[in-house]
Amino acid sequence: MNPQDGYIQYIINPKSGASSGKWLVSQFKDHLVEKGFEVRIEFTKSLEHACEIATKAAVDYQCALVIGAGGDGTLREILHGLEGTNKLFMPVPSGTENLLANELGFDLHLHTLVNAFEAGCIKPLDIGMVNDQCFMSIAGFGFDGAVIDRISHNRTGHISHLTYFWPIWRTFWEHDFPAVRVVVDDKEIFNDRGLVFVGNTSRYAIGLSICKNADFGDGLLDVCIFRCHDQAHLIGHSINVIFKRHTKSKNAIYAQGKSIQVTPVDSTVFCQVDGDPGPQLPANIKVIPQAIQVLVPPGAKPAGLRTRLKRIIG
Repeated sequence: MNPQDGYIQYIINPKSGASSGKWLVSQFKDHLVEKGFEVRIEFTKSLEHACEIATKAAVDYQCALVIGAGGDGTLREILHGLEGTNKLFMPVPSGTENLLANELGFDLHLHTLVNAFEAGCIKPLDIGMVNDQCFMSIAGFGFDGAVIDRISHNRTGHISHLTYFWPIWRTFWEHDFPAVRVVVDDKEIFNDRGLVFVGNTSRYAIGLSICKNADFGDGLLDVCIFRCHDQAHLIGHSINVIFKRHTKSKNAIYAQGKSIQVTPVDSTVFCQVDGDPGPQLPANIKVIPQAIQVLVPPGAKPAGLRTRLKRIIG
């Protein structure tokens, strides 16, 4: 990409991330300016505003690239605004988890961003849809949806990994593990009490590979279901996920499909999408294949559990 190709729209969530993430956002902007590129910065006021900015950039022929700096929610809404266009996108991770950026091979180092920008390696990215709400990484139904619902009632701004501790602890003891019915490509595969994850990417929180076979550009969504009746089952599944043996468990189901329905059987089931509250169930989930073209680091791979824990601890 050359400066003559057009300007770069740099969309930044000013409330997202710790100081280290904000440093990365600023340093990469300075690098682009030093190389002679015109960088137009827009600060988001809300998730909806992020989508609006991206939508305007998507139809501006003078815009050559859209860069999104923020967490998973911000990147999701930017990509939603770009969906269906040929506008090139690149993420700059600066949120708490950065699930999508991590899956695409980005980390918190400036040289990784520079390499991705200069190498020009482009990959297609699918988009998942839950009812009318899009997601890029993981949609969860059940326990993790209840945790996110609890966090959302008290959230006022940027959150850290410690923010999750008390909601997870409270939800662990209070959750009643409601029953759900899951249909994949018109075939019922589950009807019991449990947890459901639908993934466009392989990694979940802190690098756990729940949807371990997911490929973000294959036109399919991966479905991982855990039969879970109580807290003891939840602990067992968690251990299996950490040691990457969960798909071999007799109490787990793994599938792939283009169309998934998740329906509560007898009580409320909470949903989360990319770490934000999702829509009310029943959920009709579909994939939009290769909806976005994304710049990625050449040869990069997503970081696993050990690498993510090192980053968190510092």
